[in-house]
Amino acid sequence: MSQSTQIEIRRGEAWLAQAGVRATRQRLALARALVGDGHDRHVTAESLYDAVADSGEKVSLATVYNTLRAFCDAGLMQEVTVDGTRSYFDTNMDEHPHFFWEDKGELTDAPAKELKIARLPDAPEGMEIASVDVVIRLRPKST
Repeated sequence: MSQSTQIEIRRGEAWLAQAGVRATRQRLALARALVGDGHDRHVTAESLYDAVADSGEKVSLATVYNTLRAFCDAGLMQEVTVDGTRSYFDTNMDEHPHFFWEDKGELTDAPAKELKIARLPDAPEGMEIASVDVVIRLRPKST
């Protein structure tokens, strides 16, 4: 096993351990694909499934969906919904906005320091604001 592979595995194990998530073979394979190189990721369940399958790991798409939900529940990542049919999962847990590139179907981080939200509406009676998600949809300029 190469040194870079060992580092990726250790990063995946540490990422799971920080949230008290048991490191099964499948969870570790998914964690390694998500954080093994030390960079944040924006993935769909399908893109993560493809990446893990390409690495030779055997995991079902249903397991990928269930594991992504478990990672979100454990506070390891957040789900970003760009429309009613597609969710992305982000390993960057800092508060930040996103760009959604409509022509590519990609989600990337947008600069948080450039976003200013002056005021939010009051929550309805008996409710509290849990989070605010900002997704800025981009498309090429029409000529």
